[in-house]
Amino acid sequence: MKNKTLRGVMIVSSLNFALKSEEEQTAIIYQFQNFLNSLDFSCQIILQSRRLNITGYLEKLKDLEKKQENELLKTQTRGYREFIESLVAGGTIMSKTFYIAVPFSIIEAGEKISGKLLRVPKIPILTEEQFQRCKTQLWQRMEYLALGLRRCGLRTVLLNTEELIELFWALHHPKEAEIGYYPEIPPELTK
Repeated sequence: MKNKTLRGVMIVSSLNFALKSEEEQTAIIYQFQNFLNSLDFSCQIILQSRRLNITGYLEKLKDLEKKQENELLKTQTRGYREFIESLVAGGTIMSKTFYIAVPFSIIEAGEKISGKLLRVPKIPILTEEQFQRCKTQLWQRMEYLALGLRRCGLRTVLLNTEELIELFWALHHPKEAEIGYYPEIPPELTK
């Protein structure tokens, strides 16, 4: 970041909580509560809801319907396609994606720059060694989060530069992202 803080972003899988037994639900709730209580640093949980884009799927159904030789199967395929189209048109089908943003700043590391402990909001100049040390500590936080979430039955994946660019672009251009349009990312930005 411009102020020399670091951020890591992970995408987190979801869990169909409603299909779990009451005992499993209780166990998951307690495990998640213990996980949250064990954190000694801040993190941000982000939920992104979007209308599900299934235009490609609907086009495949149309093609299948056209190629179908059996009239009964053709009629059933058309009925199924129309049912799915009506569900999507009603806006009832949403895709939910979960992220966790993990911050780390050089101040948290108690780093000394030019022999002085950072306590002022002045933006420091980081050496490569200091940056690598902070990056390692950020990675440790993210591994801790991944382990805690794994105990709750969730999987996490760290987003790389290209995935972060796509995420931020989609947040600022939701209509284009909804239909699956993403701009081409210059190679120098993905390094």
